[in-house]
Amino acid sequence: MSEERLQKILAKAGLASRRNAEELIRQGKVTVDGKVVTEMGCKVDPDKQVIAFEGRPLCLEEEKIYLLLNKPRGYVTTLHDPQGRPIVSSLLTGITSRVFPVGRLDFDTEGALILTNDGDFAESILHPRFEIERTYQAEVRGLPTPEKIRMLEEGLELEGKKTWPAKVRVIAKEPTTTTLEITIHEGRKRQVRMMFAAIGHRVVALRRIAYGGLRLGALPTGKYRRLSPSDLALIFSQKKSSLQLNT
Repeated sequence: MSEERLQKILAKAGLASRRNAEELIRQGKVTVDGKVVTEMGCKVDPDKQVIAFEGRPLCLEEEKIYLLLNKPRGYVTTLHDPQGRPIVSSLLTGITSRVFPVGRLDFDTEGALILTNDGDFAESILHPRFEIERTYQAEVRGLPTPEKIRMLEEGLELEGKKTWPAKVRVIAKEPTTTTLEITIHEGRKRQVRMMFAAIGHRVVALRRIAYGGLRLGALPTGKYRRLSPSDLALIFSQKKSSLQLNT
C-alpha cells in the first residue's frame, strides 16, 4: 500500500469520518511509529509504519458494518459523554465492532441514526457536496402561515448564512400545534430547530424519519437493524434536485 493521508487511513479503519478523524489527530490521540502526530496532511504507509489510536494499533481489514438505529430521546450521539448521559452505542446489543454515528441527533431529538465503521461511507453522507437529504417530522407551536412556510422553502438567514431551500409539507393541525415534514440536505447543528425558531414557531418534538430514500419505517424506538446493500443504495437514490418525499 502506498502512502495516504493519515486522516483517510483512520477513516478507512472505521474510527470516524474523515473530518472527525482530523479532530482525533489534533487531540494527540494518534501515533505513528510510537510518535504523536498532530499536524494535518501527514502521509503514512500503513504497510510499513505502525499507526495506533489511544495506544491500540489500527485494524484496517475489519468487516464493514452499517446499522440503522431508531434513537430515543435522552441519548447523546457520541461514544463518550463527560456528563454521564446515556450514549447511543449502549443500545447496540450484540455489536462487538467499534462503530460511530454518521452525523448527530440532538439529545432531545429522536429517530433515524446511521452508525458504521466505514469512514468513507460516512463522509459521502455528511459532506455537503453530495447533497444527501434528511427528512424530519417536526411538531411546532402554533400554525405557520403559507408565507412562513415559503420562507423555509426558499431558504432563510441563520447565523449569517442562508440555508438551502427545503421541502415542507403540513401533516396535521391541532389547536395549539402543527406537525410538518421537512427535508433538508445540510447538517448544521440544531438546524431544523433554528429554522422553525427563525419563523417564530418553536419545535416541541423532532424526529428524523429518513436519510435520502431510506425510511425509518416501523423500526421500534431504541432498536436497530443492519443495512443491506439495497438499503445503502436507497440513501443515495434521492438528490436535492428532486426534493420528492415518499409518504
